[in-house]
Amino acid sequence: MPIYEYECGICHHRLDKLQKLADAPLVECPECGESALVKLVSPGNFHLKGSGWYASEAPQSRKNTSSDTPCAGACQANCPGAALAE
Repeated sequence: MPIYEYECGICHHRLDKLQKLADAPLVECPECGESALVKLVSPGNFHLKGSGWYASEAPQSRKNTSSDTPCAGACQANCPGAALAE
């Protein structure tokens, strides 16, 4: 279930509410009691798990071998796959 953020247009009280997608939006402010709540548009929060998702991680360099190209040996300089090995 998503968490929606609301703000009162009168007293500017903010609150978060866990609601189903089918639930009607809240309208009554719990702070001042007025019907002035507005649903705010805010970025969603999510967490990526696993390696390679964090900015603090250094990218792993991959060593290219002759098996990375379609051919090996002397023809490698003329091979279209040779650019991949560089």
